[in-house]
Amino acid sequence: MTFLPALSVPQRIRAAGYTLVELIVVLAVLGVLAAAVFPLAEITLQRERERELKQALWQIREAIDAYKRANDKGQLSQPAGATGYPPSLQALVSGDTGLPGAQRLVFLRRIPRDPFASGELPAEQTWGVRSYLSSAEQPQAGADVYDVFSRSTRSGLNGVPLKDW
Repeated sequence: MTFLPALSVPQRIRAAGYTLVELIVVLAVLGVLAAAVFPLAEITLQRERERELKQALWQIREAIDAYKRANDKGQLSQPAGATGYPPSLQALVSGDTGLPGAQRLVFLRRIPRDPFASGELPAEQTWGVRSYLSSAEQPQAGADVYDVFSRSTRSGLNGVPLKDW
């Protein structure tokens, strides 16, 4: 039988711990892994914000179309010569009483926020608006809201500028 020599107290403490080189190697490996995960997390966040943008655009555009349909049916009070589209995004939320004695028609509970806009702005100001008389290539605000678009200068993951969605 072979006996191992007993270790002194300082030798036992050193044998039980990690060396500085081992700790540096572990930190370097963790740094490389973190550097690889960061771009993936950024793409995931971009994809989620794009999904929110698509949903918000769909909700607002559906509300604008519902407002126009209600106006065409004579359910809203509109001045003569109006296009039939809402005068502002806020009109979709505040609603219209329409004819006297009729129930108020509301088309949105609240205006969704553009996820790419500054958080300091009110939701209505995060969107660019296009009037009925404005061209699609050069959208301009006017007396009504025919369409909305993102004011962001960024492009989506598909390469299309967000303002063109």
